[in-house]
Amino acid sequence: MNALGLVVEYNPFHNGHFYHLAESKKETNADVVIAVMSGNFLQRGEPALISKWERTKMALHCGIDLVIELPYAFATQKANTFANGAVSILEALKCQSLCFGSELGEISSFLGANEFLHKSKQQYDELIKKQIKTGVSYPTALTNAFQELTNGKEILDLSLPNNILGFHYVKSIREQQAQMKPFTIQRTSAGYHEQNFVSPTIASATSIRKSIFSNEGDITNYVPSVTFQILNEYKMEKGLLHNWEQYFHLLKYSIMTMTEEDLLTIYEVEEGLENRIKKNILHAQSFQDFMERIKTKRYTWTRLQRLCTHILTKTTKQQMSFINDSQTAPYIRLLGMSSKGQEYLRSIKKQIELPIISKLATFRHPLLELDIKATNTYNMIFEEPLRSKLLKAEYATPPIRL
Repeated sequence: MNALGLVVEYNPFHNGHFYHLAESKKETNADVVIAVMSGNFLQRGEPALISKWERTKMALHCGIDLVIELPYAFATQKANTFANGAVSILEALKCQSLCFGSELGEISSFLGANEFLHKSKQQYDELIKKQIKTGVSYPTALTNAFQELTNGKEILDLSLPNNILGFHYVKSIREQQAQMKPFTIQRTSAGYHEQNFVSPTIASATSIRKSIFSNEGDITNYVPSVTFQILNEYKMEKGLLHNWEQYFHLLKYSIMTMTEEDLLTIYEVEEGLENRIKKNILHAQSFQDFMERIKTKRYTWTRLQRLCTHILTKTTKQQMSFINDSQTAPYIRLLGMSSKGQEYLRSIKKQIELPIISKLATFRHPLLELDIKATNTYNMIFEEPLRSKLLKAEYATPPIRL
């Protein structure tokens, strides 16, 4: 069977995702589609709108055959590490292709940019260091260094978010010597960070979430009916949809009960930031207020959100040290499968070298402990007895079958 790999968050699954899935299958002539999906906390350092289990249901109902969780240690990371984890899982599952959405929409520029930077690595690294010394953020340093290295030639625009991720998927495939072939589909109608609805049927996940929390606008034209149904059922059953403001009291408590030395043990807290965090948490009255107080030219909003996520989950530099030693995932956590996905998994099971986890009780690993801790943190905003029920569910929930 020809297996296609996708790297997703589905926060929530919308019409743009459906378009990308359909076009990817057409482009690669795939028989089965495997999605590596972030868990309850996402790459931009924010809690998912609804749990990974509900997002798995969305994915399966909309045509995905296997949903695999991207471990927290990779899912809440900069593009390079995020891509390394996802690509390693798709390679372990014997995918023939990986197809990503991009602003550009044609693969040759991604291949060319990777080839160019591979040959110019030492010079590129030196330019990045030079840029960082000017006080700009790391993503800006990468973009500026690339533009300087290429003398402004239009090889690939690395200032655009999906182009950046796509570049790193192609880079990871090359570095891991993966057998899969990269493809890309051009994003249509709505930009990644687009705040408002600009098309009758396609909208960014950002604008959909904004509409949901502001109660302005109707999202029914922008999401499949199953997404709308699952979102409504989750809100009715759980009483909320997740965003950072609901966790701010937990974040504030964590920071106020930690010393500056404690904060410095947390992943992504660099020297100097601990003082800024401690100083501003006293006066911040909301998560938005806190972020605006600690934001600087050097640290992007996304970087600071990820840092806050690691404070919230108490994830230390030592706990994350595994990914410095190995940039590949150590296991495959199965969240859900269709009958076709189950058939595919059965057909390649003997070829898979990583352990496949369908029950938590059967496997232990330091990175899996981080996944469990992240899920426990995600569920801490609920009232009892729902909170305890959901904490137990992480161990009791089998892979969803469709």
